[in-house]
Amino acid sequence: MPTFCPNQLLKTVEGRRLSSPELASWRQWGPYLSERQWGTVREDYSPHGTAWDYLPHDHARSRAYRWGEDGIAGFGDDKLDWCISLALWNGHDPIIKERLFGLTNAEGNHGEDVKELYFYLDGTPTHSYMRMLYKYPHAAFPYADLVAENAARGADMPEYEVLDTGVFDDKRYFDVTVEYAKHGPDDIVMRITVENRGDMEASLDVLPQVWARNVWSWDTKLEKASMTIDEVDGEKRVHALHPTHAPMVVTASSSAAQPVEWIFCENETNVRRLFGSTGEGPFKDGFNDYLVAGREEAIRRDRGTRVGARVHFDLNAHGIATVYLRMRAAGPQWPAELDIDATIRRRQAEADEFYEVLQAGIENPDARLVQRQALAGMLWSKQFYQFDVARWLDGDPSQPKPPAARKRGRDSDWRHLSNADIVSMPDKWEYPWYASWDLAFQAAAFALVDPDFAKKQLLLLVKDRYLHPNGQIPAYEWALSDANPPVHAWAAWRVYEMDRVLTGKGDRDFLERIFHKLLLNFSWWVNRKDVDGHNIFQGGFLGLDNVGIFDRSSPLPTGGRIDQADGTAWMASYALDLMRIALELAEENAVFVDIGVKFFEHFLYIAEAVSRSDTCETGLWDESDQFFYDVLRLPDGNTVPMRVRSIVGLIPMFAVHVLEHRLHGHLPMLRERLKWFLMHRPDLAKLVSRWNEPKGGNQLLLSLLRGHRMKALLRRMLDESEFLSDYGVRALSRVHRDLPFEYHHNGNSFGVKYLPAESDSRVFGGNSNWRGPIWMPVNYLLIESLYEFHRYYGDDFKVEYPTGSGAKRSLKGVAGALSERLTRLFLLDKDGRRPVMAAYPLLQADPACRDLVLFHEYFHGDNGRGVGASHQTGWSGLIALLLQPRILTDVANVPAASQTAAEAEAVAP
Repeated sequence: MPTFCPNQLLKTVEGRRLSSPELASWRQWGPYLSERQWGTVREDYSPHGTAWDYLPHDHARSRAYRWGEDGIAGFGDDKLDWCISLALWNGHDPIIKERLFGLTNAEGNHGEDVKELYFYLDGTPTHSYMRMLYKYPHAAFPYADLVAENAARGADMPEYEVLDTGVFDDKRYFDVTVEYAKHGPDDIVMRITVENRGDMEASLDVLPQVWARNVWSWDTKLEKASMTIDEVDGEKRVHALHPTHAPMVVTASSSAAQPVEWIFCENETNVRRLFGSTGEGPFKDGFNDYLVAGREEAIRRDRGTRVGARVHFDLNAHGIATVYLRMRAAGPQWPAELDIDATIRRRQAEADEFYEVLQAGIENPDARLVQRQALAGMLWSKQFYQFDVARWLDGDPSQPKPPAARKRGRDSDWRHLSNADIVSMPDKWEYPWYASWDLAFQAAAFALVDPDFAKKQLLLLVKDRYLHPNGQIPAYEWALSDANPPVHAWAAWRVYEMDRVLTGKGDRDFLERIFHKLLLNFSWWVNRKDVDGHNIFQGGFLGLDNVGIFDRSSPLPTGGRIDQADGTAWMASYALDLMRIALELAEENAVFVDIGVKFFEHFLYIAEAVSRSDTCETGLWDESDQFFYDVLRLPDGNTVPMRVRSIVGLIPMFAVHVLEHRLHGHLPMLRERLKWFLMHRPDLAKLVSRWNEPKGGNQLLLSLLRGHRMKALLRRMLDESEFLSDYGVRALSRVHRDLPFEYHHNGNSFGVKYLPAESDSRVFGGNSNWRGPIWMPVNYLLIESLYEFHRYYGDDFKVEYPTGSGAKRSLKGVAGALSERLTRLFLLDKDGRRPVMAAYPLLQADPACRDLVLFHEYFHGDNGRGVGASHQTGWSGLIALLLQPRILTDVANVPAASQTAAEAEAVAP
């Protein structure tokens, strides 16, 4: 089978769009509508920040949102002036199904969780073609049952899922496939295909809908949108007028000539239902009241700001029906005949062509399917995100003033933050908001298919209206000031390298723009997270939630502070990433040599602090245990090593970089600056693994680990009785299953034990458990680090894999083996089952559902079952890179611009 050829990818129809001057036009419309706007911080105007309670699911159908919109299979323009989504009604539900349902953080026994069955199946980077599947039961959706049963279950019990309710038994449900295709950049067609999977007839109302996002209720100076209907030559057309958007026209039709009933309402809050006030409808919930209660007064027939094209079907057993909707720019050519099925076939063929070239090096058809769905999930999770914190805190002129306590509460020190952009989200239900370190990993995966979008995403978070004036990158809307691991520089370098592989040229403008902003962020870390100025960092929870015995984001019950092995290692890695970015920029501007050397020195200072002592009483390395631990520093000056054997102690492996003479040896003054530093600070030089033993005079290894420390960590990491699972590296050693770590203070006991899946406690993050499961991002970075170590040590350096097996592998071989274990999570096993889908036996047993894959937030440490957010393709989308392993090795061998062709050929893989 041929290997992936970047040049061929750019020659596909979709590839040409991605490099076309019209790219922005093709991206103007996309799947930018969230699946949940209710229960978010942005919509919360409560006195005490109780977002889940202020705007619950029961209010969502009746209340106009301030900052966004939501809907099933949503599509819209890049400002959500116009929104498109799907509504369904099976004749039994108490409400129509127009947005996804899930449990709030308090309702779920493991926190918030979507309770629906849906799958993202396909997509292209320009959204010229998108496809997803939603499964809708014949019977009433079990809302009350899901809430009641989960409320009755403790944190030590499994979650009660929608499949457990029995509502999908015997295939008594509809498969609803939604496809979007673009006839042109502003000509969108939607095809809804409904299949009755059951053996009995069942009825269904299908209601594609289009509406204008309500902005006029919050700012009375803004003109209201309008939609009206007329009929020309027997065809009904809806004219959509918006003050900031070109006029659009909407049409609809169905298979078997089923009649289309056009109904209208207003995208306005039902103040009568929610607040007992007087108000003139029809309101936002008009379609619901008309279909479910038969209330004709709840709708209009001729105008509104929300329109639905209702089609009713009585489907025989296994029957299939189709509804079409088209929304296009109005113009002198209207109406224009269009074969929608042919348009969709053409765009789907273009998607097939794009992925056929991209996946040319992947021999396993199932691996190609998994990679394509992983990328589809990421493409579907691009959302319009608007949040103006100052406006949110102060309130809108035409609305009641928010409680005064808000100005001292959540995010009150982020008044500068004003976002209104398309942003990559971890998912569209549980995370309808960006998370900074998630986004960094998402950008790395996006670079495989759309490096331009990946670069724009990374730059977005360091723009002035995102980045805090003090240099902090916003974490997420629930707590913008939380500290996520500083991986933005890593992501920028990774995206830069992958873009260079794809296009043949490094985008140094991007690299320099983001570098200048990252200098501010690095300074924030140094000034805010190194209490003593000794290059040992605290950081906070750093996204690892309950990995330790204390909540690392809150004041400690013991007083004092925790010096963090992971926080310090992240900063060492950050320094190395900024160093290599600076040296790359120095290829065209020698001024960056000075900055590169600065970060080289900063790395060594951190390395010296980490290795300051061979005893755990003052340092982070425990020589007796051969592991890195956090250290608790008590107010009386005593220190206590937190001997929790967790991923915290493996993160120092991330801080590794091979400095190669072939790439940077020609840079003016670099050699002299490094030589001077080594001569004057030999104490620092000798602390870094093999620093004074350049391999063949051409490579220098920068790492926090000396040789014996790296081997010691690998012995534990590759031990199947500790960290190594059949499906990757666990976040906590399994030794803590039988030997929990405990710490006693003032009569209180604090502990950590091995929990391979959901947490048995709601502390430190609820359902985000780091005490045993497998997490994709840290596994991915471990694999990358092993490849980097291998660049220095080569094939002759071998370690035992697995520990105790007697078999030896090179570090590259270990990296490949770990990658294979992670891909095993998603691929069909010998019994035709996917470990990640173990919680969905009804689907696994159905041949028609065998190819449906979910990408969970994390995975069971022993059996690989998907855990946490069920649709968080986000960083789990990194599997797309692991399924194409040459990507990991090729980017490390891209020649610098200054190399000659002969030199480049000599180092090519």
